[in-house]
This record gives sequence, structure tokens and C-alpha cells, in this order.
Amino acid sequence: MKTKFAILLISALSFSGLASVAQAGTTLELSGNDTMQFDVKAFEVPVGAEITLVFTNKGSLPKAAMGHNVVVLKPGSNVMSFGGASVAAAANEYIPQDDANAGLIIAHTKLLGPGETDTITFKLDAAGEYPFICSFPGHYALMKGVITAK
Repeated sequence: MKTKFAILLISALSFSGLASVAQAGTTLELSGNDTMQFDVKAFEVPVGAEITLVFTNKGSLPKAAMGHNVVVLKPGSNVMSFGGASVAAAANEYIPQDDANAGLIIAHTKLLGPGETDTITFKLDAAGEYPFICSFPGHYALMKGVITAK
């Protein structure tokens, strides 16, 4: 009975876009759209597991106007400050290269146009809440979520 309840709870959370539970070596699927939203806002993963994140831009607007990426940051990162620094990094697909901000990045995808997909692989070696954002100018305020490593 407890197992059925746990499966129903996980399914309900996954369906609502609030959480997705990953096992070691599991692929996380994430997409963004023209309304500046990720389809999943939270994932839970085991500490030290190899995480493969597949990100797809499901929008239709041109990359120059509505490009999307995923940047996974260290726990405790100031998302607003990082997002502000990203605006000045257009030449690097809005990935800051200065030491302070580059040091916050765990992993990131390419900046994607409509219909494009990119895959990244990384590990989260310590327990914590790892924020993820789209660093395209202005998107980080809405396009954000968290990966919890337990």
C-alpha cells in the first residue's frame, strides 16, 4: 500500500511540473517555450550520480529574440546577480566568463533556437539545492528551477 501511494505521489508531482525523481544514471528531460517557462521546475537526484540533462527549446520565435539555455549553478548562488552578469556576455551565448560568475557554473547547455536540443552530462558531488536558469537576458527571473541532490 505504501509503495502504491509513493508511486502515485511521485507521478502526481512529475505531472504537475513540480518535481521529478531521478535514479543514478537517469536522464532528465527539460524544455523551454516562448512564454519563458521551463516545463519542470524541480528535480531530485542522488548525490554523485551521473546526470544527463536533455534540453529542448519548444518555442517558435527566433533564437535572437527568444533563445533558451540551461545553466546549473552551485548551491547558494545569487541568481539575480548571475543573470545580470549574463546580459553582458552576449558573445558567449550569455554565459559569463569572469572568474566570480564562471566559478558558479556546474554545467550549461548551448543557447538554443526553436526546435533545437542539447544534452549535457554532469555530477552533483554534494547534497544541496542547485538552482538552474535560462541566462538569456531577462529570462532568469521566470525561467528557473532547482535540482536537489540528496
